[in-house]
Amino acid sequence: MTALSLETERDVLDLDGVATRGFGFQATAGMTGLGLPAVEVQWLEGAGDGARWRGQRVVSRDLDIPLDIVGRDRGDLADLISRLARAVAGECSLVITDDDGIRWSTQVYRTGGGELEATAGTDLQTVVSFRAPDPYFTASTVSTQTVGGDPGSVAFLANLRALPLAASQAIGDVQLDNSGDVAAYPTWEILGPGRDLTVKSPTGETLRWTGTLAAGQKLTIDTRTGSVRDGANANRYSDLASAPRFWTVPPGTSTASVSLLDTTASSRVVCSWQPRRWMVI
Repeated sequence: MTALSLETERDVLDLDGVATRGFGFQATAGMTGLGLPAVEVQWLEGAGDGARWRGQRVVSRDLDIPLDIVGRDRGDLADLISRLARAVAGECSLVITDDDGIRWSTQVYRTGGGELEATAGTDLQTVVSFRAPDPYFTASTVSTQTVGGDPGSVAFLANLRALPLAASQAIGDVQLDNSGDVAAYPTWEILGPGRDLTVKSPTGETLRWTGTLAAGQKLTIDTRTGSVRDGANANRYSDLASAPRFWTVPPGTSTASVSLLDTTASSRVVCSWQPRRWMVI
């Protein structure tokens, strides 16, 4: 990794500050929790020998971050300790910036640690323990693909396998490139006019919204939260067809299909997602 930081809405703690500037915060050797997160495995125990694997789920990630805190003087050291205390008092983000400049983050909460020993100098050492409810690291970059739109004003993507068939029907097979190693949750943004949206996953899972959008109206389907809201933030979940499948984008390259009826040249469907990874180096 090229950089490590703890970030809140009001502050950014560079955890490589001592190495680069000679003061500030420095994550030192002994940090744990950046590898593969733990899993809980379900086994079927029978009368015979051994057991059969039934499934597993990835559990929350626990991290221990040893810190060296170096102030330019005693007053600066006190300010640094205060900044750390405020940053870890609630939700914060652990952010890793890789060699390509992509920021990978996960939300963390302090679970312990932070003890300090009295010192007459201008530096202190401590270890802070965190838990990340989401065990994966999510990229700051957003990948998008689009179906529909006026070719004269909204550029079609070269990797669409099928352009709109008619002015009243936007249909396309769209290539999804997920650079992560974990399935990503897509967000669908639909700009009207149009009705009866159907998006089918690479493995055949179908998400269908049977409502109608007038010209200029917008609909957002967030598959991570399972929410369906229009541009006025009204809940349009009831317009989903029965047994909706909020499918995910698998790692690698795959193809999904999209269709929207009663469209015009202004209608379009945009799929966006943020790659996720088990580990970042």
